[in-house]
Amino acid sequence: MKKVIFIISIVFIGCSKDEMANEYTPLTDISERELAGGATTIFSSTSFAFENPAANLTGINLELHLAGDAEFENTFVTAGSPINPGLGPRFNNTNCVACHPRDGRADFPTDINAPSGLLYRISTGNDINNGPIAVPNYGTQAQNQSVIGFQPEMNYKVTWEEFNETLSDGTIITLRKPTFSYENPYVPIPANIKISARIAPPVFGLGLLEAIPENDILAIADENDIDNDGISGKANYVINPETGARELGRFGWKANTSNLRIQSAAAYHEDMGITNEIFTNDIPNDGFADDPEITPEVLNQVTVYCQTLAVPAVRNVIDTSVQKGATIFNRINCNACHTPKQQTGISTINALANQTIWPYTDMLLHDMGDGLADNRGDFLANGNEWKTRPLWGIGLTQVVNGHTTFLHDGRARNITEAILWHGGEAAQSKEEFKQLTKEERDNLLSFINAL
Repeated sequence: MKKVIFIISIVFIGCSKDEMANEYTPLTDISERELAGGATTIFSSTSFAFENPAANLTGINLELHLAGDAEFENTFVTAGSPINPGLGPRFNNTNCVACHPRDGRADFPTDINAPSGLLYRISTGNDINNGPIAVPNYGTQAQNQSVIGFQPEMNYKVTWEEFNETLSDGTIITLRKPTFSYENPYVPIPANIKISARIAPPVFGLGLLEAIPENDILAIADENDIDNDGISGKANYVINPETGARELGRFGWKANTSNLRIQSAAAYHEDMGITNEIFTNDIPNDGFADDPEITPEVLNQVTVYCQTLAVPAVRNVIDTSVQKGATIFNRINCNACHTPKQQTGISTINALANQTIWPYTDMLLHDMGDGLADNRGDFLANGNEWKTRPLWGIGLTQVVNGHTTFLHDGRARNITEAILWHGGEAAQSKEEFKQLTKEERDNLLSFINAL
């Protein structure tokens, strides 16, 4: 796909974690913070902002990225076709970009049973060493689509409950809480099934997150809240299905996947029903002796594509509102989990190595309270815990994807709603947000939307 890049001049002003005063103090490291993805950063604020190769990508890795780009958009069809065969027998969608439009964030679907970027993770329990316990006849993901001759595993169903949050100045914000269920199961479902709806997140910058040294992530974990600040981020450890090794979880809403090769292979298998060298079996068998249905070369190309998508630079935020918002972000302790700065280490892709980046995530699990709980464990993650989402690029969601739907199940319709859903370890920050004046809230949102 042809991508157009518009070069713009961007300046970023923020506030460091130690600058907690009521008055804002502009930072001196503007040029560094401007490059959210280090040398991979692309200067684009258009609808193409999420789908560019890293600015410093060259040689064979650029070739692999471009090949992976084409594969990411390939639509699969029923097994036996001469072009892109292997879809299903049961699946959630037909290609990668359908779940990650323009490499960005999926919206909550208007028809929950149409192919979309929403899916159900399911289980009957959890083993902290081996992960979620599969539902008999269903596995750990519910496919609501199928090819001819097969029935979808189930139809999805959602009901909504609305309630109000009142801010200190009397502003009323209406939040909506979803309850997810199912109907028309193809075989009986156990009564103790756990359902967790998930919206597909953006895929840019993932290789940089993969390259953050494990020791750096663990250094800021505080599972037992030893410093008594109310923030107790913890690491998830998961099983690599390819090697059997126990590894640090980095990807997925609960950090239940350790690397992008596994993430890509699992998406092919679970989301599209496409077998590959890691997940080799059609479930159920489609009757064709064509497994694996994609080659190792294709899996490698798509993995490199996801690793090397550029991070967009922050927009022109030299205005005072954004400078003040950066100070407020730190003052109400958002940066305790949304860690602004990280450093990558070694990487098999030179473009990603030794980069100073500004993703606004600590890569750790946090208890987000009962309001956001899915009550479904995933390795060491319990039903209240979620991995801190990166904030880079968040202000371009409307431009790229045409919506401002956020959180793991798409319940928040804008950033304000997303903040008001924060509970648990973030409850104090939420309450401080509610006490802000309208001007302060506007400043904070200006800062977040500039990321």
